[in-house]
Amino acid sequence: MKIRNRGPRAAGLAALLTVLAVCAGDAVARTFPFGPHRRSVNDLGNQFLPFHAHLWDLLHGRADGGLLLNWQSGWGSGFLPDLGTYLTSPFAPLVALFPRADLAYALYAITVLKSAAAAAATAWTLLRIREGVWWGAGLLGAAYGLCGWALLEAVYNPMWMDGLIAFPLLCLVGVWVREGRRPLLGTLLVAGCWTANFYTAYMATIGAALVLLVTAPRRRVLLRGAATVLLGVGLAAPVLLPVFLGTRHAYPGVVRDFAAAGGADLAARLMPATYGFSTPALFVFTAVPVLAASLPFRREWRWPLLAAGVALSLQWGPTHLVWHVFATPNGSPYRQTFVLAGVLVLAAWQAVADGLPERRALLGGAGLVALLGLGALGSAQATGWGWVLFAAGLAAPFVRRGRLAVPVLAAVLVAQAAATTAYGDRERLARLDDYPAWSAADTRRAAALAEADGWPAYRTDSGRPQTSGNEPMLLGGQGGAYYSSLTPDVLTRTMAALGAGWTSRGRNLQSLDNPVTDALFAVGARWRDGAVVRTGPAAPLVTVRPAGRGPSYGPSPFRNQELLLGARVYEPPGPDGACRTGTETFLWAPDFTGTARLGARTVTLRGQLPKWRAALTSLGVRTGPAARPALTGRGPHGELGCLDHTRLRAAVAALRATAPTALTVTDSGFRATLRPGTRGTVVLAAPRIAGWHCAGRPAEAYGGLVAVRAEGRTEITCSYRPPGLRAGLAVGGAAALLLGAWATATVRRRGPTPALPGQVGHLAPGGVRA
Repeated sequence: MKIRNRGPRAAGLAALLTVLAVCAGDAVARTFPFGPHRRSVNDLGNQFLPFHAHLWDLLHGRADGGLLLNWQSGWGSGFLPDLGTYLTSPFAPLVALFPRADLAYALYAITVLKSAAAAAATAWTLLRIREGVWWGAGLLGAAYGLCGWALLEAVYNPMWMDGLIAFPLLCLVGVWVREGRRPLLGTLLVAGCWTANFYTAYMATIGAALVLLVTAPRRRVLLRGAATVLLGVGLAAPVLLPVFLGTRHAYPGVVRDFAAAGGADLAARLMPATYGFSTPALFVFTAVPVLAASLPFRREWRWPLLAAGVALSLQWGPTHLVWHVFATPNGSPYRQTFVLAGVLVLAAWQAVADGLPERRALLGGAGLVALLGLGALGSAQATGWGWVLFAAGLAAPFVRRGRLAVPVLAAVLVAQAAATTAYGDRERLARLDDYPAWSAADTRRAAALAEADGWPAYRTDSGRPQTSGNEPMLLGGQGGAYYSSLTPDVLTRTMAALGAGWTSRGRNLQSLDNPVTDALFAVGARWRDGAVVRTGPAAPLVTVRPAGRGPSYGPSPFRNQELLLGARVYEPPGPDGACRTGTETFLWAPDFTGTARLGARTVTLRGQLPKWRAALTSLGVRTGPAARPALTGRGPHGELGCLDHTRLRAAVAALRATAPTALTVTDSGFRATLRPGTRGTVVLAAPRIAGWHCAGRPAEAYGGLVAVRAEGRTEITCSYRPPGLRAGLAVGGAAALLLGAWATATVRRRGPTPALPGQVGHLAPGGVRA
């Protein structure tokens, strides 16, 4: 049976078993969409779902902004780096096929589809690496798609699933490199994998390179492989370079030191139905390590040594850094574990390609894996069901009665994966933050924000409370909240100076409900107390400020707001510690956690620097007798400021009096018509992130905002181009030219296609030729 007939069979079997196991596990756990338990944990609900909502808006022509600039989040943030980090998967546009209120269903469907695609791609690739029985390739493909890393780690990081798909595809490219065939398609596959998710594609590329080194260690082949990867990465440069430079301009995350996991926990994680955030999800269908461990008993050492080397590299600090692009991640430190699962599957394929190995080799392999499993006796991560299913997996390869072997192996595979899925669903919900699915209340809130929308005449902020870190993308409006691995440093520092709160150590900025910042950032409406309310008078999106250097911020957000506004609007509390009647009392206590009460108003603050930062908070307008705020909790009590709304209205009126007479906002910039004789500095109420250009040169900064000198102009045009885009396009163009020349030369000199080693018919169990 030729590969073109066996490949679809194997891929179909792998995909079917994968979908069956994942859905069965979620159904057993009664997790969305099969039950009431929430699926949106950690960044899935807080970050990735809102980004897909913004992609949905872009694809349907409803977003504020375009591919380069996102006007909805962080007062205007660059979007191409976020797009390249989270949304360039070829599966991501499928969200457009779902109703917007059902994006949680869309992400679930896409995640399951990616798991199935990874399994199918692995089954197909196994048959290209070495001919063998199609059912073996199908089972091993499913084992890879259902590895513990996919079920426990990547399932709520949907962009990581593209790395799961990338590894078998890059191994397939390695086969073509070894054969000297398909340079064009191979390079395009590399480019596609790196564009889909560069982070996990980098890890998959290392793994595929190791596989190529084991299977074809000839210099010419390795050089051809290196050229294929370099050209493929070059084609992806228009996305990769903006992402890379975006990380350089991002607010610094937490710096961690790598600590290797304990041996007992490592042994436990080989089993199904285990979970640990800081240990590697090593589980892959237990028959896989048994088959891989049987190879030394057949005097085959290359693949077991490769698997052992990859496993050891997970635990050693220097190689850990190599796997993670030379930076210990903030979160799970074993994000490369899927490569080990793939290498184990490839090793197992060498053992099972011709049918199940002889009993002596199987006994040896099972004994080695059983010894490893016994090391888990001292680990709290091992579970009762894990031990039972682990034992079943050890025994499954010994069922050899004709056609009974395949259904038994498939049943144990599905049972182990489904149990791991269900256990992971339960444990994640217990250990991680979770976020509610879209509700009727969200629909009403989004509709209210859309009705109040006046962009670009004024912004509408989705307000608080926030159900996710990227509320503006999820619900609408043009607010200050923003959460990304690429949150710009200038945005975080500017908003921190003005009194904003944050989580995730400054990368998850919260909406700041404050009349002065609303005026500064042209917020004319916001969600507050269950309804959209019109805020006080706001300055326009573009204003004209005095010439000279912008404000230099200090430690007080009250004074910083006044510096950016250009007027004194706060006053200190009186000798009695209370604000003057008619002024609004604000509390600044960024490191305080607890409650603050003044009169009938009680607010909750959450500060624990540097992880959490409490925002500048209103305690209400004083209308009665003098009273000090009562604070209950822990941390410094901070300071009070008293806002005079009369002064604020006068300051806003002065800004409006000198503002441009006309303003046009585009998907990547704006154009403003200035009043005759305008002098000073034109300021856009948006963070001065790298990439802004005005009047043909890089924009200046005014208190962290985009600025350009008026210099007697009657019109100002500013545009945003992500750093690295122009260079990325140049690199991509050069790579395309080189690829075209290489493909042409290859076609001209190519002779007959060489046969793969071992491409002869193999006998399946029972003597049936596969």
